Amino acid sequence: MPMRVAYEVHGDVQGVNYRSFATKKATSYGLTGWVTNTSDGTVKGEAQGEETSLQKFIQDLGEGPSAASVTKVENSEIDEVKGENSFNTK
Repeated sequence: MPMRVAYEVHGDVQGVNYRSFATKKATSYGLTGWVTNTSDGTVKGEAQGEETSLQKFIQDLGEGPSAASVTKVENSEIDEVKGENSFNTK
């Protein structure tokens, strides 16, 4: 059964191709949702798909691309969004 999570990634995660990394990982797992930089220096977004794929995605977010230095990934389950069909960078 599909589920949706909101996530926020802390650390040195802007200017290091983090959003591109997240988009590629999410797409490879068949997830939908979005990712964006925030004004406070974090990266946040939402992802939706099968629970096992979401768990792998969240684990990947904790590693990030090689230039990133992730200190923390927060995530929580939220309501599913109907009709979404891709993962986008905002």
